[in-house]
Amino acid sequence: MISREDADQLLSQAEGSYLIRESQRQPASVLSQLTSLVRRATLRESDLMPKYEKVHNFKVHTFRGPHWCEYCANFMWGLIAQGVKCADCGLNVHKQCSKVVPNDCQPDLRHVKKVYSCDLTTLVKAHNTKRPMVVDMCIQEIEARGLQSEGLYRISGFSELIEDVKLAFDRDGEKADISSSVYEDLNIITGALKLYFRELPIPLITYDAYPRFMEAGKIGDPEKRLESLHEALKLLPPAHCETLRYLMAHLKRVTRCEKENLMSAENLGIVFGPTLMRAPDLDAMTALNDIRYQRLVVEALITNEDVLF
Repeated sequence: MISREDADQLLSQAEGSYLIRESQRQPASVLSQLTSLVRRATLRESDLMPKYEKVHNFKVHTFRGPHWCEYCANFMWGLIAQGVKCADCGLNVHKQCSKVVPNDCQPDLRHVKKVYSCDLTTLVKAHNTKRPMVVDMCIQEIEARGLQSEGLYRISGFSELIEDVKLAFDRDGEKADISSSVYEDLNIITGALKLYFRELPIPLITYDAYPRFMEAGKIGDPEKRLESLHEALKLLPPAHCETLRYLMAHLKRVTRCEKENLMSAENLGIVFGPTLMRAPDLDAMTALNDIRYQRLVVEALITNEDVLF
């Protein structure tokens, strides 16, 4: 595998070769070959597993029998609620120690027993993937069957079968069978994907980042809106940003079949706006007004996917 340093050196050599060619008018084959090597190196680096940081999910816990804190190694005194335990990795510490424990939670599948309604970063770390497997598998299945289905993502599948897909992922994980032989109606798979995003405890566009995305959606000038969205994306946790990038690239491909499926970026924005983002503790009227800007945000993310990510 070519390293980044080697890639930079090759690119520098390529630029030198280019200047020489311009003066001597030699063929461009050398530059082409070197550029190809650089591109392949970049692609390989992008395929490496990112290191997602995750905070511990501590809950007050009553330990049976003698127990010692796994951070300070001191005894946990008391008969009940002696300390806290991470619900994702099982780390046991004093309550006071939990405030200084590093954000190095490594979720264990023994503790993370479901896919839906599970924190996104927790899920990808537990399964050692870049994105939630349910997102990858559903999108791959949808694209394998074709993106020409009229009303794709707008038409709902039977709720009972969508719930069945959810249970299959929770039970079997990446071994879940969502093929056409089991679920013939493609709208069931699109429904299962939308349901996954709706049931995230922290939305794909997180609560913390929501105000910045709303500000961007309210900007009328397209260029300024794009700049604002670029800044807002920096507020997302890495796993959320990577999943959003993958989803937007898929939805962009959906829009390329708009003549057949009748799903434009605007239509997809209407469907996915409230699915991907929601604000906590908003009154009904404010939440209703936000729907318009949620649609504009998702529409802009789809249209400018190649620039923003």
